[in-house]
Amino acid sequence: MKEGDFPPWRGLVAYILGTLFFGYGFILRVSPSVMVNELMAEFAVGATVLGFLTALYFYTYASLQLPVGVFLDRLGPRRLIGSAILLCAAGSALFAIAPQLNVAYVGRLMIGAGAAFSYVGAMTIAARWFPSHRFALLTGIIQMMGMAGAVFGQAPLGAAIAEFGWRNSLMGVSIAGLILSALVFMLVKDQGPYSRPKQGSDLGILAGMRSVMRNRQSWYLAIVGMIQTGPMLAFGGLWGVPFLMTAYGLSKAEASFFTSIMFIGWGASAPIAGWVSDRIKSRKKPLMVGCILAISSILVVTQIPGLPLWLIAILFFLNGMGGSTMVLTFAAAREANAVDTQSTAMGFVNMCVVVSGAFYPPLMGLILDTNWTGETVASARVYEFSAYSQAAYVMIVGYIVGLVAALLVRESNCRQYG
Repeated sequence: MKEGDFPPWRGLVAYILGTLFFGYGFILRVSPSVMVNELMAEFAVGATVLGFLTALYFYTYASLQLPVGVFLDRLGPRRLIGSAILLCAAGSALFAIAPQLNVAYVGRLMIGAGAAFSYVGAMTIAARWFPSHRFALLTGIIQMMGMAGAVFGQAPLGAAIAEFGWRNSLMGVSIAGLILSALVFMLVKDQGPYSRPKQGSDLGILAGMRSVMRNRQSWYLAIVGMIQTGPMLAFGGLWGVPFLMTAYGLSKAEASFFTSIMFIGWGASAPIAGWVSDRIKSRKKPLMVGCILAISSILVVTQIPGLPLWLIAILFFLNGMGGSTMVLTFAAAREANAVDTQSTAMGFVNMCVVVSGAFYPPLMGLILDTNWTGETVASARVYEFSAYSQAAYVMIVGYIVGLVAALLVRESNCRQYG
């Protein structure tokens, strides 16, 4: 089919629904952060177990990233994305009615498996319906929608939980997923004006995976993306709210609001990072600046007590701004690998990015439990500022590793060289 055979509105609608799915997945991803006390009390667990429960989302999400790209190429985004949203909705409903911890584990795994198709699915739609020179910007917009979902999963969801309870609130999120899934099945088309021919044999797919993973640039970029994302998932998505409640005496709604500023900074800056990168013809420089901005901001927040709230808000925004440069790792990975392995390269980077969400929360939770003084409120453990400061070294050391990896990234000047 020729480009003119595709109504322009089809691509816009498909892209909007794809980005909405990524935002929906982020609501579910960060939702435990506003129900920490409720979940601890409901299931009688500490920070380590709660961190593991949260991280289960990332186990299935990360493990599916390499095959996700292949599935999308073979089957198309409509059926896969529509079905994936249904799986998220079902997992959310199961979590909402879980009578015991094991059932909640299964629900969280289901949510992660469904959400695994959200980011690469949205990027696949963007690649099929829009020209390649718009890809970095469109990827940034997808990230912005994800951060919008993260913001909604903070203060608004926290307010809903305070009013209706965590179980009823998650059931409402599940119903929203059913509606979104129906819209995807009805309105999204698999092929667009920029669709490429399907991949060849299974042997070619395996060879492509080997080619990507043998490329050191793929690993450097994956490490940068992973390190930039992990703190946002662990601190913004889980431990930031109880940290502010304990260290600054804020209510849950207030703490959720301030933590959401990290996601606002990320979401507002991601499209700008893509635009600036294209304008200055550099992927490496923005990545390095982002690492430096992220490490300095989180260092001040977690190591210096008694900061004024206005400064915390600024630092959270700057941390999100620095972390948002990770969107450039996907464009850089495409440029560093052969044209016929670009989807695989993006899937590989995204797999490593999401792996950070599998080990950051429980590792920080383990350090919190190690430094726990025994204090509880309403059967939920309370951790002092010093415990959070110790746990924050996981993020700080990670940022240093990310900065080193960014130094090793080859400058592509926004051109294909793989």
